[in-house]
Amino acid sequence: MADPRIRVQADSFDYGREVAGFGTGRRDVGAVVTFLGVVRDDAGTLDRMEIEHYPGMTEKALAAIVAEATARWALVDALVIHRHGTLRPGEAIMMVATAARHRAAAFEAAEFLMDYLKSRAPFWKKEFGPGGADWVAAKTEDEAALDRW
Repeated sequence: MADPRIRVQADSFDYGREVAGFGTGRRDVGAVVTFLGVVRDDAGTLDRMEIEHYPGMTEKALAAIVAEATARWALVDALVIHRHGTLRPGEAIMMVATAARHRAAAFEAAEFLMDYLKSRAPFWKKEFGPGGADWVAAKTEDEAALDRW
């Protein structure tokens, strides 16, 4: 059975609707933290990004990290949405939402999940621009961010 807290999809999602529905009606939540990741075009030359993943393996890995965050910070709820396929600059690529009794736990768990998604989640990204295509390599600062956890 699929974990409802994990969605890996090609289709875009409505961030506002996702945020509005997350944690609604819960009386045991004191803090909700959300984050939206967007395809960035630093040089102004990115045509598109293509994201690949291995279905089944990706969802299993994300479910394990969400379970770890939930246990570590006593989260009431969590949500991870990550897209795959072809994405253009400015499009939403992923979102994280955490709900906890207290804000520190919600913020820390969200950062932990974002750091994991950036550096360890099993997604492969290729950027396409005027010079052709290049795989996106891991960055030292992303690994360092994950090391703090």
